[in-house]
Amino acid sequence: MRVKPDAPAARSNREAILSILQQEFGAARDVLEIGSGTGQHAVFFARAMPGLTWQTSDRAENHAGIIAWIRDAGAGNVRDPIRLDVLHDPLPAGPYDAVFSANTAHIMSVEAVAAMFRIVGEILHGGGLFCLYGPFNIAGDFTSESNRRFDASLKAQNPEMGVRDIEALEDLGRVNGMRLARRYAMPANNMVIVWEK
Repeated sequence: MRVKPDAPAARSNREAILSILQQEFGAARDVLEIGSGTGQHAVFFARAMPGLTWQTSDRAENHAGIIAWIRDAGAGNVRDPIRLDVLHDPLPAGPYDAVFSANTAHIMSVEAVAAMFRIVGEILHGGGLFCLYGPFNIAGDFTSESNRRFDASLKAQNPEMGVRDIEALEDLGRVNGMRLARRYAMPANNMVIVWEK
């Protein structure tokens, strides 16, 4: 067995996220994951939804770990990662029925979040869905004290990071041809927000 990166959060939140993706991606066939990280989510979700082809993506430095998870899982419906830095790399070949991203918006700069939404708006089929998981603010307010502390710790690392306001993301979706369709409360004060093109 290969030595693989391990993100405890990916193990703790995967069942809750899967329950949403099974509802939202039921009609999808091709999914792009933006920011696959360790690759743990990709292999778990793809194994549970064998009708999907799951395209992983991330910055090049994370590819080896993602590939290790894919190889050990033997998941035939997960594709090796494509290189995707949302600010610098070419638009992925599409279109896709759905896009998924977890725990990315708060570690990206505002500029990178806007770039991610532009990419999603370009590569989704009409009627396609974008599911974004993570912590979010509502009307500029933190939804929990733990999210307030998390935001402060992010900004201490890099002032460009931080928990994003749902309303600002809704605006980004709108200017890129998507409407905010649904949002789901999740464990640990997180949410899944769903946009439809």
